[in-house]
Amino acid sequence: MKKCSVLVWNEFIHEKSDPRVSAIYPDGIHQTLKEGLSVDPHLDVETATLAQPEHGLTGEKLNSTDVLLWWGHCAHEEVKDEVVDRVQKRVLEGMGLIALHSAHYSKIFRRLMGTSCSLTWREAGERERVWVCNPGHPIAQGLDRYFELENTEMYGEPFGIPTPDEQVFLSWFEGGEVFRSGNCWKRGNGKIFYFRPGHETYPIYKNPTVIQIIRNAVHWACSEGRWIDSCPNVPKEEAPEFKESASKNSETNPSE
Repeated sequence: MKKCSVLVWNEFIHEKSDPRVSAIYPDGIHQTLKEGLSVDPHLDVETATLAQPEHGLTGEKLNSTDVLLWWGHCAHEEVKDEVVDRVQKRVLEGMGLIALHSAHYSKIFRRLMGTSCSLTWREAGERERVWVCNPGHPIAQGLDRYFELENTEMYGEPFGIPTPDEQVFLSWFEGGEVFRSGNCWKRGNGKIFYFRPGHETYPIYKNPTVIQIIRNAVHWACSEGRWIDSCPNVPKEEAPEFKESASKNSETNPSE
């Protein structure tokens, strides 16, 4: 059985500039995610960061990637547009995309959604209860009715996204706000999942339930085939019905 090829992309800026973040993720959020995903023998996980040439998202690397995880926060505008174009093309061909937490404002997520993707927020270390809205969905497999995160950043509605094709999770916060925190779409041949939990100053990506959900999402989004976009001109003579008709006429009138 072919392994699902997963690429975890991270800005890798907060971990090098904020002692609070480096204390939690000394090797970077991308490495913590890689470790959490790599326990699954069916996943082949690599990482890439903003500072690498072409942000680590070369055409060759993307062509061999089945699912791309995206974590960005403070450097969305530093991602080159030509790289965003490249990622968008691969999603439309069939590569899965999982946008995590503040990646709601990433260039690639806004591009694929076609909307502002704005929201309300508050960083106050509040408790979050994440409810499972769709227990039959593959991303929710193995979960109870809800799980809780004791300290997290609040994201609240309105969330400027297009109506999800499927909603898997809904969050409630101590301040009373709610948020559509687990949403699915399809763009072209590619599956997209947005998952809210994951602020950089809290060890959320070390939470076993959060990692289980992301692993489930990777399997759900894993590429099942590639759709190469093209728009060829097909002459009438090459149309199946015309060719079949021409063949029958030739058999009926062999002298022609």
